[in-house]
Amino acid sequence: MARSLRVAPEYIEKVKSAPQRHGYPSQQSLATEMVLSLSTVKNFLTGKPVDYLNFVELSRKLGFNSQEIAYKELEPTNAEASPFITGAPITQPRYFFGGEKELKRLFNLLKHHPLQNSAIIGKKRSGKTSLLHYLKNITTTPAEQLRPCQKSDWLPHPENYCWIFVDLQDARMQSREGLLKYILESLKMQVPTPCDLDNFMNVVSDNLHSPTVILLDEISVGLERCPELDDGFWECLRSLATNHTGGNLAFVLATPESPMEMARNTGHSSPFFNIFGYTAYLGALTEKDARELIASSPIPFADEDVEWILTQSCCWPLLLQILCRERLFNLEEGEDDNWREEGLLQMKPFADLLDS
Repeated sequence: MARSLRVAPEYIEKVKSAPQRHGYPSQQSLATEMVLSLSTVKNFLTGKPVDYLNFVELSRKLGFNSQEIAYKELEPTNAEASPFITGAPITQPRYFFGGEKELKRLFNLLKHHPLQNSAIIGKKRSGKTSLLHYLKNITTTPAEQLRPCQKSDWLPHPENYCWIFVDLQDARMQSREGLLKYILESLKMQVPTPCDLDNFMNVVSDNLHSPTVILLDEISVGLERCPELDDGFWECLRSLATNHTGGNLAFVLATPESPMEMARNTGHSSPFFNIFGYTAYLGALTEKDARELIASSPIPFADEDVEWILTQSCCWPLLLQILCRERLFNLEEGEDDNWREEGLLQMKPFADLLDS
């Protein structure tokens, strides 16, 4: 498959204005003349990946040296990244929108010594897992892989941090030994034999000297279904964070309810669940953030469609993604009939997000 190129960030504004300077009243007119899709032209003008030959031809047409304005060659891929993601957590920071208030507080707890623990609470499908991935990835993602002006300097020395994402829905994380081994391997520490709580505590206590954040996703699964993750296990983690790692270890967990209520409701009494001094509550996006998400479409939406999407979604991220996906699909396919009806139908399984 042909390789792809993208316009370097420092040339994007110059490239954006080039079509009109060369007599093209719209991006569509440029696409029509070059027999390219409108989305290809828009990707080129906004610094997104474009097939190598199309990149060269568009550069030439608009008076640029393709080698000069190219950022870098991308690895071959079998499919373009989807601009709207509905069935999986968002792991690439450029596709995550909103949450700036929560991010400020969360990173503030992690950039000072000692690191402090926090919880992320929200309804099912409200974006908790995506926020955990964002915390893990945003500070070390290269600027060219982010949106223009997307903030990433949350930590003074992000390269010093170790982030460990634990998905407790993963069967390998549901046994005590499996989870302890995973944490040690992520820390690049020797796994002892046997890998029990005593040996785990000794290894981590002796060797953890840099800031480390363990992100616990789907922790309710661990409490409800994993008998090996008992109170003794959680008490060990609490002791490690509070007394044996010099303030270099913190936990961030995601849950639909407060950690203490969750522990109480599942029959746990470990003091681990009362060390979370800050809670981020996830809800709908602000209108400003919702509009930014909608505007990320490679094909712009009409104003009336934007307003309809905002109204129907109530600015919930997942519902915005669903409706934007349906509108973009219709535009890409040249259809303009029942996308609204289809969007509302696709939203139905997640209607509980709209309940106050």
